Amino acid sequence: MSPAETHPGVNFLDLADQTIAYRESGPSGGGPPLLLLHGGAVDSRMWGPQLDAFPGRRVIAPDARGQGGSSDAEAPYRLVDDVIALMDALQIDVAVPIGISMGGGTAVDLALEFPARVAALVVSGTGTSQPEFTDPWALQAFADWREAEQGTDPEAWIAVLQRFTAGPHRTRGQVDPAVWALIDTMARDTLAQHLRLDPDGRPLPPVPPTPVADPWGRLGEIAAPVLALSGALDGDDHRGMGARLVRSVSGPARHVEVPGAAHYPNLEAPELFDAAVQELVDAL
Repeated sequence: MSPAETHPGVNFLDLADQTIAYRESGPSGGGPPLLLLHGGAVDSRMWGPQLDAFPGRRVIAPDARGQGGSSDAEAPYRLVDDVIALMDALQIDVAVPIGISMGGGTAVDLALEFPARVAALVVSGTGTSQPEFTDPWALQAFADWREAEQGTDPEAWIAVLQRFTAGPHRTRGQVDPAVWALIDTMARDTLAQHLRLDPDGRPLPPVPPTPVADPWGRLGEIAAPVLALSGALDGDDHRGMGARLVRSVSGPARHVEVPGAAHYPNLEAPELFDAAVQELVDAL
């Protein structure tokens, strides 16, 4: 089947070194486009509630390399450069990157490496592309995830990912079943479409993105408006990094905790999430 058949509603941009899949809504004009950057192990479908939530505003949600309909990495790369390649191809000079978790780190990298291309940024579930963890809950989750990545049981890998969906303060039964099912579906599709195995059936690690140098130490370079949106039920480290980001940038910034949500506040509390984003972009 063609990519268009396996990923309905998705556009495909074929570049020299990669194929970028992306979803798009809204007209050109009306201010800088919103660039929605998803978290790790999932894809642009996590932005379903936001694609049509900003009337009159162009909204673009790409799949990162090795996720969704985008191609796998075959050589070293930086996620921030992939975003710039997409913006250049779509003739977008300036955008408002809005990222959750891994995507939030990419949004910060964009403001650090290409400040003239960023009108403002929204970050959730992280502070930079090099998150720092000290909370025992998070450290145990990541240790279990690394162990699952080296094994052959996809259910163990997905189960660890879903810990972040619930956060440290809830059980699965306390999470909206639709949100849980969406994260599950995206994670399974990531494994089905992008996981490579060695001859013994063990997972082969993907080419990791090259990090941006010293993002925490450089946050003072960011003068664009920053909104950090943390799920109030997310882990202590994830919420703390959002607050640290706001304290560290040089431009106007605020940190808002979204009640009733953990790592995916855009899915669990879309009205609150979208209203906070709308307030930011209306002020540009």
